[in-house]
Amino acid sequence: TLEAKKSSEAVDVNGFNSIFAVADITLAKAYYNEFKKQQQNLPPSERLKVATIFSYAVNEGESDSSAYANGMGSLGEENSESTAKLDANSQEFLESAIKDYNEMFNTAYDASNNKFQNYYKDVSIRMKNKEIDVLIVVNMFLTGFDATTLNTLWVDKNLRMHGLIQAFSRTNRILNSVKTFGNIVCFRDLSYRVDEAVALFGDKDAQGIVLCPTFEQIFNGYVDAKGIERCGYSDLVNELMEKYPLQGFNIVGEENQKKFISLFSNILRLRNMLKAFDQFEGKEIIKERDMQDYLGHYQDLHEEWKRKEQKGEVADITDDVVFEMELVRQVEVNIGYILMLVEHYHSKHCKDKNVLASIRVAVDSSPQLRSKKKLIEGFIAQLNENELDKLVDSGDTITVYDSNGNKLSIVDCWSEYVEQKYNHDLAQLVQSEGLNDALTRKFMEKSFSAGEVSELGTDINDLMPRMSRFGAAAKARAEKKSRIVES
Repeated sequence: TLEAKKSSEAVDVNGFNSIFAVADITLAKAYYNEFKKQQQNLPPSERLKVATIFSYAVNEGESDSSAYANGMGSLGEENSESTAKLDANSQEFLESAIKDYNEMFNTAYDASNNKFQNYYKDVSIRMKNKEIDVLIVVNMFLTGFDATTLNTLWVDKNLRMHGLIQAFSRTNRILNSVKTFGNIVCFRDLSYRVDEAVALFGDKDAQGIVLCPTFEQIFNGYVDAKGIERCGYSDLVNELMEKYPLQGFNIVGEENQKKFISLFSNILRLRNMLKAFDQFEGKEIIKERDMQDYLGHYQDLHEEWKRKEQKGEVADITDDVVFEMELVRQVEVNIGYILMLVEHYHSKHCKDKNVLASIRVAVDSSPQLRSKKKLIEGFIAQLNENELDKLVDSGDTITVYDSNGNKLSIVDCWSEYVEQKYNHDLAQLVQSEGLNDALTRKFMEKSFSAGEVSELGTDINDLMPRMSRFGAAAKARAEKKSRIVES
């Protein structure tokens, strides 16, 4: 029941955010205005959430290179508590940018000297919560700011030595197997400065530890600083397709399964790294449909090994094999993609078996959607049976109308179907277990908000019928409670 309700969400929110470091306030203004110009004709849902923050550098009129005249390239400090030293033009621009920010997040900050610190704190929180996509800065947030969701630093700024290491380090806080490194995109040639800084603050092997391998190295393979040969993505993919063809896919024996799991896990890791490079587009080698097939088989094995572990047939599976489920979730399809396929299937009068097969493969490839497989199949079956009120054929597509003549999209039909299924299942649960209807619905809504069904507190007990807590009745009561939670 809870899974059905969750499925009405059409799009999953995921991904990371970034900081754009620029040389001075003039450049910050220019880039901020360009973002606004580029996005003005986009619908709000497709716009990047862009913000900027600055106060005052050593000398606003000087370029950032002057900040490195002395010392080890330390970044010039900006005051996070005051904008008193900004000139009138910069103050006015910052006020305008904060006004945009207020409209975006329904806040009420301003650039006045005594309120700027509150804006700074809110920006920091929203960056950590991944609510801001791009934050344009001069020096702020380039030292001391840590956020695991920050994975990219865009640089149009002369960084060197300590300042370079500090700024680059904003992106390298490891989050999970999806984010194992940060992305640095430079609009100036800083390669010499990077080598200089790494050599000064590291040891002779630091280059291979600090810097990610190049696209060519990851794709084709290379020998690392310790003389170890690292196999490339292309070789691993070719090995996968040669040893484990999808035609009649069947891996017999535990050792063979381990080899497949290890190989495919390595491919997922390298694929995740390659996605940071523009050159990877069109060079994936594996077709999207085939990748979904392999993901489905990979997850079948994951479930099989988990079952073996629970039965005690194998020890902790992490001792033998590593399943990269975080990376699987990174490449999985969402319900929006499935509904797009369903719409295509529907437009072909529900007769295109290839589209139907694509839907099944896509669902099996997704950790999130596998648990909703019966729900999705039920929705497609409803389309097949033409249970919708009215279908009007117009060219290559079919338009769906409800009983009141309102036009419905496939997404609308899906939401309606999920709502009906939820109400039906909930009514059955209430009737079969003798629950209080109003309290049960209230409990479910609370569970949706929390994202889980909690057994803590008295909520579940309140909606259940009165039963003895002693003797045989106590066991029956515990079983009833378990059934309610599992439903």
